[in-house]
Amino acid sequence: MRSSSSRRTGFTLVELLVVIAIIGVLVGLLLPAVQAAREAARRMSCSNNFKQIGLGLHNYHSAYKRLPMNAGGTKHDNASNGRQNNRLWLSWMVGVLPFVEQQALWEQISNPLNRDRNDNIQTGTNIFAAMGPVPWDEQYQPWLTQVPTYRCPSDPTQAAPARVAFTNYSACTGDAYFEQHHSGIRDDGTDWNHGVWGSEAASRWARGTFRNRHFTRFRDILDGLSNTIAAGENAVDKREYEVKTAVYQDNGSNLALPPNNWEQFQDPERPAYWAPAVNRNGRPGIDGSPNHGRGRRWPDGRPQFAHCNTIRPPNSYSVVRGHGDFGYMSVSSRHVGGAHILMADGAVIFITDSIESGNQNQVPYSNNDPNFGEGGSGKESPYGLWGSLGTKASSETIEEELNQ
Repeated sequence: MRSSSSRRTGFTLVELLVVIAIIGVLVGLLLPAVQAAREAARRMSCSNNFKQIGLGLHNYHSAYKRLPMNAGGTKHDNASNGRQNNRLWLSWMVGVLPFVEQQALWEQISNPLNRDRNDNIQTGTNIFAAMGPVPWDEQYQPWLTQVPTYRCPSDPTQAAPARVAFTNYSACTGDAYFEQHHSGIRDDGTDWNHGVWGSEAASRWARGTFRNRHFTRFRDILDGLSNTIAAGENAVDKREYEVKTAVYQDNGSNLALPPNNWEQFQDPERPAYWAPAVNRNGRPGIDGSPNHGRGRRWPDGRPQFAHCNTIRPPNSYSVVRGHGDFGYMSVSSRHVGGAHILMADGAVIFITDSIESGNQNQVPYSNNDPNFGEGGSGKESPYGLWGSLGTKASSETIEEELNQ
């Protein structure tokens, strides 16, 4: 008879395999929960960034009695080279810098700079003037500097070396678009004073919180700060022909078509992407430049970089008449099911893709509108709840309770 001290104390191979299998099942069950928790944390961080921007806007307004101008800066002077002014194309984010704890970067921009991105000393007319050069100048180090507050942690897309840095947030210009790229003001600061291009004529289509080359005050937001979107989230273009980030350029069209017109160019097998045949090459399609997608230039105030509209629902496509021209800019994100918006009162709200967006067969109010023409300028938004959130003075009542 064997003594008790000789009894087996280890595991059999079968027992070990069973334990490993159980651990594998548990890890498989836990992994989605861990990933969801990480995304929830990133989404909260994105919301906090947006709240910081909203607080910066309010502090700016408290200091200057107006919101920062989008497409502002220094006026174009034909007698100087491209480093002496920025042609009134700086985004609203430049003005917000000192109010989002970026005082050092603001000081660098607001003073002349005699060094390029490689720290080479510049002299004469090569010195960058105060407020910097055009926002696409890749020799100006401040434009290449990534501001952490301007990025969503859920968006992993990063700028290549020596490229202008990115942003995930854009100014809301409402549910109309006509002539809102320059809003009636030339690059030299003078009024176009020419029919529908003039500043006064273009003002009727400035239905959102921001209007290029003009200031907005809180008193101008007659529908109420808590009912009006100030800014929206946008995903950065990954150069993968994504519908929500790769901007479709209609190549000279006046966009006198309903917003759902460009659905025909989406890939029927992968609706989140443009069809493979959609490329520009001198005709309507996607601009192949690595720098012209949504979110790819934080200091650039032109529509495809700095605007969002409440025309197409969130995570839909964006369309412009031409590079830097007016068009429809959709809110988008890398979050699941929707995107954040910043209300004019500073509240940050997550809006789902399914928000009621009205009649997508209605051409946006503009001089191109075959049904309403100029008479549409004072009407309520044709794009339902989504459109009404984008207008600042259309006497629209928001009855739905928005989740925060």
